Amino acid sequence: MIARFEELDWQETRMGELMLRRREDPSTGEMIYEVKLQDEYLMSSLFTVAEEELATLGLAASTGDQLRVLVGGLGLGYTAVTALGDERVARLEVIDALPAVIGWHERELLPVSATLVRDDRTTLTHDDFFAVMRTAPARRHDAILLDVDHSPRHTLDPTHADLYTEAGLTALARHLADQGVFALWSDDPPDDDFMTTLAAVFDDARAHVVDFDNRLTGGVSSNTVYVGVRR
Repeated sequence: MIARFEELDWQETRMGELMLRRREDPSTGEMIYEVKLQDEYLMSSLFTVAEEELATLGLAASTGDQLRVLVGGLGLGYTAVTALGDERVARLEVIDALPAVIGWHERELLPVSATLVRDDRTTLTHDDFFAVMRTAPARRHDAILLDVDHSPRHTLDPTHADLYTEAGLTALARHLADQGVFALWSDDPPDDDFMTTLAAVFDDARAHVVDFDNRLTGGVSSNTVYVGVRR
Protein backbone atom coordinates (compact mmCIF):
# COMPACT_ATOMS: atom_id res chain seq x y z
CA MET A 1 0.00 0.00 0.00
CA ILE A 2 1.59 3.27 -1.12
CA ALA A 3 1.25 6.24 1.21
CA ARG A 4 -0.82 9.11 -0.19
CA PHE A 5 2.38 11.14 -0.63
CA GLU A 6 5.65 9.36 -1.39
CA GLU A 7 8.88 11.24 -1.98
CA LEU A 8 10.75 9.51 -4.80
CA ASP A 9 13.69 11.92 -4.91
CA TRP A 10 14.88 15.15 -3.32
CA GLN A 11 17.98 17.06 -4.38
CA GLU A 12 19.51 20.47 -3.89
CA THR A 13 20.10 22.09 -7.29
CA ARG A 14 21.47 25.41 -8.51
CA MET A 15 17.85 26.57 -8.85
CA GLY A 16 16.81 25.42 -5.36
CA GLU A 17 15.32 22.32 -3.74
CA LEU A 18 13.91 19.89 -6.31
CA MET A 19 11.46 17.18 -5.35
CA LEU A 20 9.80 14.35 -7.24
CA ARG A 21 6.87 12.77 -5.47
CA ARG A 22 3.85 10.67 -6.22
CA ARG A 23 0.48 10.49 -4.59
CA GLU A 24 -2.59 8.36 -4.93
CA ASP A 25 -5.77 10.00 -6.15
CA PRO A 26 -8.27 8.98 -3.46
CA SER A 27 -11.19 8.94 -5.89
CA THR A 28 -9.61 6.89 -8.68
CA GLY A 29 -6.59 5.18 -7.16
CA GLU A 30 -4.45 6.64 -9.98
CA MET A 31 -0.83 7.46 -9.18
CA ILE A 32 -0.10 11.14 -9.77
CA TYR A 33 3.51 12.28 -10.23
CA GLU A 34 4.44 15.83 -9.23
CA VAL A 35 7.58 17.95 -9.43
CA LYS A 36 8.24 20.86 -7.07
CA LEU A 37 11.04 23.41 -7.20
CA GLN A 38 11.31 25.14 -3.86
CA ASP A 39 7.66 25.85 -2.93
CA GLU A 40 6.50 26.04 -6.54
CA TYR A 41 4.73 23.24 -8.42
CA LEU A 42 6.43 22.81 -11.78
CA MET A 43 4.44 19.98 -13.32
CA SER A 44 2.02 17.16 -12.67
CA SER A 45 1.08 14.03 -14.57
CA LEU A 46 -2.53 15.17 -14.12
CA PHE A 47 -1.93 17.74 -16.83
CA THR A 48 -0.01 16.46 -19.84
CA VAL A 49 -2.24 17.44 -22.77
CA ALA A 50 -0.41 20.68 -23.59
CA GLU A 51 3.02 19.07 -23.23
CA GLU A 52 1.95 16.41 -25.70
CA GLU A 53 0.44 19.01 -28.02
CA LEU A 54 3.77 20.87 -28.01
CA ALA A 55 5.26 17.90 -29.85
CA THR A 56 2.19 17.19 -31.95
CA LEU A 57 1.78 20.77 -33.20
CA GLY A 58 5.51 21.30 -33.66
CA LEU A 59 5.95 18.15 -35.72
CA ALA A 60 2.74 18.76 -37.67
CA ALA A 61 4.43 21.89 -39.01
CA SER A 62 7.58 19.92 -39.90
CA THR A 63 8.14 18.56 -43.39
CA GLY A 64 10.12 15.62 -44.68
CA ASP A 65 11.35 12.40 -43.13
CA GLN A 66 14.33 11.46 -40.96
CA LEU A 67 13.56 14.39 -38.66
CA ARG A 68 16.16 15.57 -36.17
CA VAL A 69 14.36 16.86 -33.09
CA LEU A 70 15.74 18.76 -30.12
CA VAL A 71 13.67 19.12 -26.93
CA GLY A 72 14.57 21.75 -24.36
CA GLY A 73 13.39 20.62 -20.94
CA LEU A 74 12.84 16.95 -20.04
CA GLY A 75 10.37 17.21 -17.15
CA LEU A 76 8.05 14.23 -16.86
CA GLY A 77 8.95 13.22 -20.43
CA TYR A 78 5.58 13.59 -22.18
CA THR A 79 6.77 15.99 -24.90
CA ALA A 80 9.72 13.77 -25.78
CA VAL A 81 7.71 10.53 -25.80
CA THR A 82 4.99 12.11 -27.96
CA ALA A 83 7.69 13.16 -30.45
CA LEU A 84 8.99 9.59 -30.55
CA GLY A 85 5.49 8.49 -31.55
CA ASP A 86 6.01 10.25 -34.90
CA GLU A 87 7.60 7.65 -37.18
CA ARG A 88 9.39 10.39 -39.14
CA VAL A 89 11.61 11.17 -36.13
CA ALA A 90 15.05 9.67 -36.69
CA ARG A 91 16.88 11.30 -33.80
CA LEU A 92 15.67 12.88 -30.57
CA GLU A 93 17.94 14.79 -28.22
CA VAL A 94 16.62 16.18 -24.93
CA ILE A 95 18.63 18.82 -23.08
CA ASP A 96 18.02 19.45 -19.39
CA ALA A 97 20.00 21.63 -17.00
CA LEU A 98 19.25 19.43 -13.98
CA PRO A 99 21.04 16.07 -13.83
CA ALA A 100 18.50 14.95 -11.22
CA VAL A 101 15.73 15.03 -13.82
CA ILE A 102 17.78 13.00 -16.30
CA GLY A 103 18.52 10.56 -13.49
CA TRP A 104 14.81 10.05 -12.77
CA HIS A 105 14.28 8.80 -16.31
CA GLU A 106 17.44 6.74 -16.42
CA ARG A 107 16.19 5.02 -13.27
CA GLU A 108 12.78 4.66 -14.93
CA LEU A 109 10.94 6.31 -12.05
CA LEU A 110 8.25 7.96 -14.18
CA PRO A 111 5.39 6.44 -16.22
CA VAL A 112 6.93 7.14 -19.65
CA SER A 113 10.60 6.74 -18.67
CA ALA A 114 11.06 3.23 -20.06
CA THR A 115 9.56 4.18 -23.43
CA LEU A 116 11.86 7.18 -23.58
CA VAL A 117 15.21 5.74 -22.51
CA ARG A 118 14.88 2.36 -24.20
CA ASP A 119 14.33 3.93 -27.63
CA ASP A 120 17.59 3.93 -29.60
CA ARG A 121 16.70 7.31 -31.13
CA THR A 122 16.88 9.04 -27.74
CA THR A 123 19.82 10.96 -26.29
CA LEU A 124 19.55 12.70 -22.90
CA THR A 125 22.02 15.55 -22.47
CA HIS A 126 22.90 17.46 -19.31
CA ASP A 127 23.47 21.06 -20.44
CA ASP A 128 22.03 24.57 -20.32
CA PHE A 129 19.68 24.76 -23.32
CA PHE A 130 19.74 28.56 -23.29
CA ALA A 131 23.54 28.71 -23.33
CA VAL A 132 23.63 26.15 -26.15
CA MET A 133 21.29 28.30 -28.23
CA ARG A 134 23.42 31.41 -27.60
CA THR A 135 26.92 30.12 -28.18
CA ALA A 136 27.18 26.54 -29.45
CA PRO A 137 27.93 25.84 -33.12
CA ALA A 138 24.74 25.40 -35.15
CA ARG A 139 23.68 21.76 -35.55
CA ARG A 140 20.63 22.17 -37.83
CA HIS A 141 17.66 20.46 -36.21
CA ASP A 142 14.38 20.03 -38.07
CA ALA A 143 12.38 20.92 -34.96
CA ILE A 144 13.17 22.50 -31.60
CA LEU A 145 10.53 22.02 -28.91
CA LEU A 146 10.93 24.09 -25.74
CA ASP A 147 9.18 23.62 -22.39
CA VAL A 148 11.22 25.08 -19.54
CA ASP A 149 9.80 28.41 -18.40
CA HIS A 150 6.23 29.21 -17.39
CA SER A 151 6.03 31.66 -20.30
CA PRO A 152 8.21 34.18 -22.18
CA ARG A 153 7.37 36.71 -19.44
CA HIS A 154 7.66 34.34 -16.46
CA THR A 155 11.01 32.56 -16.53
CA LEU A 156 12.41 30.13 -13.99
CA ASP A 157 15.79 31.84 -14.17
CA PRO A 158 16.60 35.45 -15.17
CA THR A 159 19.27 34.20 -17.57
CA HIS A 160 16.55 32.64 -19.75
CA ALA A 161 14.82 35.92 -20.58
CA ASP A 162 17.03 36.94 -23.49
CA LEU A 163 15.94 33.90 -25.55
CA TYR A 164 12.49 35.45 -25.93
CA THR A 165 13.82 38.60 -27.58
CA GLU A 166 14.34 39.05 -31.31
CA ALA A 167 18.09 38.59 -30.86
CA GLY A 168 17.58 35.45 -28.78
CA LEU A 169 15.19 33.85 -31.24
CA THR A 170 17.53 34.75 -34.10
CA ALA A 171 20.31 32.90 -32.29
CA LEU A 172 18.01 29.91 -31.81
CA ALA A 173 17.01 29.94 -35.48
CA ARG A 174 20.68 29.30 -36.41
CA HIS A 175 20.13 25.79 -35.05
CA LEU A 176 17.25 25.06 -37.43
CA ALA A 177 17.45 23.54 -40.88
CA ASP A 178 15.57 25.11 -43.78
CA GLN A 179 11.85 24.64 -43.13
CA GLY A 180 12.79 24.08 -39.49
CA VAL A 181 10.21 24.56 -36.73
CA PHE A 182 10.42 26.15 -33.30
CA ALA A 183 7.58 25.35 -30.88
CA LEU A 184 7.21 26.76 -27.37
CA TRP A 185 4.89 25.85 -24.47
CA SER A 186 3.49 28.66 -22.32
CA ASP A 187 1.24 28.64 -19.28
CA ASP A 188 -0.08 32.11 -20.19
CA PRO A 189 -2.66 33.13 -22.82
CA PRO A 190 -1.28 34.20 -26.23
CA ASP A 191 0.95 37.23 -25.83
CA ASP A 192 0.63 39.81 -28.62
CA ASP A 193 4.05 41.33 -27.94
CA PHE A 194 5.76 37.95 -28.06
CA MET A 195 3.87 37.08 -31.25
CA THR A 196 5.29 40.24 -32.83
CA THR A 197 8.78 39.16 -31.78
CA LEU A 198 8.24 35.61 -33.06
CA ALA A 199 6.95 36.90 -36.40
CA ALA A 200 10.02 39.11 -36.78
CA VAL A 201 12.24 36.01 -36.84
CA PHE A 202 10.04 33.26 -38.31
CA ASP A 203 8.19 33.43 -41.62
CA ASP A 204 5.10 31.68 -40.29
CA ALA A 205 4.26 32.38 -36.62
CA ARG A 206 1.15 31.12 -34.85
CA ALA A 207 -0.25 30.77 -31.33
CA HIS A 208 -2.40 27.72 -30.61
CA VAL A 209 -4.62 27.68 -27.52
CA VAL A 210 -4.76 24.19 -25.99
CA ASP A 211 -7.76 23.52 -23.75
CA PHE A 212 -7.91 20.60 -21.33
CA ASP A 213 -10.13 19.37 -18.52
CA ASN A 214 -8.85 20.42 -15.10
CA ARG A 215 -9.75 17.67 -12.65
CA LEU A 216 -8.76 19.82 -9.69
CA THR A 217 -11.13 22.68 -10.49
CA GLY A 218 -13.77 20.71 -12.38
CA GLY A 219 -13.48 23.21 -15.25
CA VAL A 220 -11.39 23.75 -18.35
CA SER A 221 -7.88 25.24 -18.33
CA SER A 222 -5.79 26.49 -21.23
CA ASN A 223 -2.14 26.69 -22.23
CA THR A 224 -0.54 28.17 -25.34
CA VAL A 225 1.74 26.53 -27.89
CA TYR A 226 3.62 28.96 -30.16
CA VAL A 227 4.87 27.61 -33.47
CA GLY A 228 7.28 29.37 -35.81
CA VAL A 229 8.52 28.01 -39.17
CA ARG A 230 11.78 29.07 -40.79
CA ARG A 231 11.15 29.10 -44.53
